[in-house]
Amino acid sequence: MKTDRKLSLNTLAIHGGQTPDPYSGAVMTPIYQTSTYVQPELGKPKLAGYEYARTKNPTRTAFEACVASLECEGDGLGYGAAFASGCAAQTTVMHLLEPGDHVVVSDDVYGGTFRMFDKVFQAAGKGIQFTYVDMTNLEAYEAAFRPNTKLVWIETPTNPMLKVIDLERTIAIAKKKNALALVDNTFMSPIFQRPFRFGADIVIHSVTKFLNGHSDVVCGVAVVKEKALAEKIYFLQKSLGAISGPMDSWLAMRGLKTLPLRMERHDQNGRIIAQKLSEHQEIAKVIYPGLKSHPQHALAAKQMSGFGGMITFVVKGGLEKAKTVVKSTQLFALAESLGGVESLIEHPAIMTHASVPAENRKALGIDDGLIRISVGVEAVEDLWEDLSLALAR
Repeated sequence: MKTDRKLSLNTLAIHGGQTPDPYSGAVMTPIYQTSTYVQPELGKPKLAGYEYARTKNPTRTAFEACVASLECEGDGLGYGAAFASGCAAQTTVMHLLEPGDHVVVSDDVYGGTFRMFDKVFQAAGKGIQFTYVDMTNLEAYEAAFRPNTKLVWIETPTNPMLKVIDLERTIAIAKKKNALALVDNTFMSPIFQRPFRFGADIVIHSVTKFLNGHSDVVCGVAVVKEKALAEKIYFLQKSLGAISGPMDSWLAMRGLKTLPLRMERHDQNGRIIAQKLSEHQEIAKVIYPGLKSHPQHALAAKQMSGFGGMITFVVKGGLEKAKTVVKSTQLFALAESLGGVESLIEHPAIMTHASVPAENRKALGIDDGLIRISVGVEAVEDLWEDLSLALAR
């Protein structure tokens, strides 16, 4: 939909990058389940760029444009590239680098991201170097740069310790050092956090999580504002081939339409559950950016417009008590992933962050009693009853 008016994110989530189908007039973008396109004349596709579906697909194009409109805050602004998973998006972006390049990474990063960097790009002899640093310590962060640093990988809030990274200051340092700044915005979504306002070069998402929001799609996306950088990513997307299929793109685009509503409820429920957990006698510690006890609470309130539904807490009694809790909930499903309408509970040390060495987990504070929950959109009183009964065991 094209308009000469600036639209709110609530409206862009529904209309961004989408027009009625030019062939049938269908209001909803159809699922173009095709692998190739007829060419009326040799070398002249009917529509620009639509030659082969690995390169371009109308359903995927609409989804990519919608995500870009949300992150860049305007229809027709920015460029999105959708992939078969969040890890596929990460892998493709990493191919912007060359052997010998150096990356500065948030120390508390998603376990799958760490595994990719440590076991694939570094250990397998790809020639890319990584330094993991606590980005809440700006002096240590700046000291981690080298002459060959080409990329800064920022995850905020981090997974699972929910550190909040100062986007304005970390990105400014990256710019001073002539490095690209990438922000993984999966936890907050563009509804609550907009990294491009702070000068980010690339924003990525595991679409599987909040953007889709229904635990029925595995998908990833990278968004950029600059055309030259977008063209490099589109070339890699086409060449590496880890694309999002039309059905997944359509489902994810449908999920986007309720993203503002869902994020509002995630945030409402998350604040209530975090507060109740902080007052519970069986809980040793609660980590949630919306609590004043969070070390970066003031920064979170300034940088984000909501705190979301991700909560990490430590139960008293260590591993055995944590196992009892995660096995005893009924509404909170024991499962990996996050961001769906349904609430999930997991044990990072055993599940999502098992690929992180034990000594690294210990240094980060990922101990045996640590539990992470993704608070869904169910009735909050039902969710709290479920947790409190599990804790009582």
